[in-house]
Amino acid sequence: MRCAGIDIGSRTVKLAVLENGKLVFSRKSVTSHNPLETAKDLLEGVSFDRITATGYGRHLIKGHFTCPVISEISAFVLGARFFSTPCVSVLDIGGQDTKAISLDSEGNLCKFEMNDRCAAGTGRFLEVMATVLGYTLEEFSSAALSAKRAEKINSMCTVFAESEVVSLTSQGAKRNEVALGIHKAIVSRSVSLLKRVAPTEGEIFFAGGVALNDCVRILLEKEMGRPVFVPPDPQIVGAIGAAMSDSEAA
Repeated sequence: MRCAGIDIGSRTVKLAVLENGKLVFSRKSVTSHNPLETAKDLLEGVSFDRITATGYGRHLIKGHFTCPVISEISAFVLGARFFSTPCVSVLDIGGQDTKAISLDSEGNLCKFEMNDRCAAGTGRFLEVMATVLGYTLEEFSSAALSAKRAEKINSMCTVFAESEVVSLTSQGAKRNEVALGIHKAIVSRSVSLLKRVAPTEGEIFFAGGVALNDCVRILLEKEMGRPVFVPPDPQIVGAIGAAMSDSEAA
């Protein structure tokens, strides 16, 4: 049985195919102005018996493929379980939102909180701040890690933070120190969300595009005082979870 999961996110569309419980195929693409067409392109030439959709565009896919859907929270719980790590907390920082989830000892959902009211502290926020400072995303993380001190960033609103960053650099602040300040602000926001729902011990499973940022991961581990596990491809965790839901239903 080949079960596919597709995660229609705000920034990327992700596809994962499981066969007999093992990941056999995955791919992803930037979400266009037409997420349905992006999804169709991802699915072209891919064989599967069943498919389940998740993400903000899941109902769009459901209407076209007549497939079941699951919430992003459920998908990430299942996706974390797929990697068989002893995690009790899941943090997903995606393109436009952040999710903090706590699990019981068997990997089942206990509670969660989600920040989806604005893009503060998300992948989109990082993209904007990197651009303002003249870095690529890869350079942004490395630059922050090279700083010996951090400039304090007071606002997490993308518009106000951009003005604050411009003001700091115009006053002579070092770019890498501003970069570290931005990363610290993002982690502080994420830690606050995690602490409201997650246990105080145990491994944290870190998913979403921002999990690819080494500086965020390192600071998160330091602030929480707990190990942080990042899967090989943290962006497809939701798609894997969607595929697992179909696999378990089969």
